Amino acid sequence: MHFHIESEQEDDGRWIVEVPEIPGVLTYGENAEDAMAKAEVLALRVLAERI
Repeated sequence: MHFHIESEQEDDGRWIVEVPEIPGVLTYGENAEDAMAKAEVLALRVLAERI
């Protein structure tokens, strides 16, 4: 299973990461790696709840 991950740095320096195929999976982090890790955990939680 593969999902697209979109990331962008905000004007204030924070990073936002979203998985568009999974509604509600949108996270912020101090850096790209932090935001990506949080998005991965959240995506797994959302998918587990759907099962």
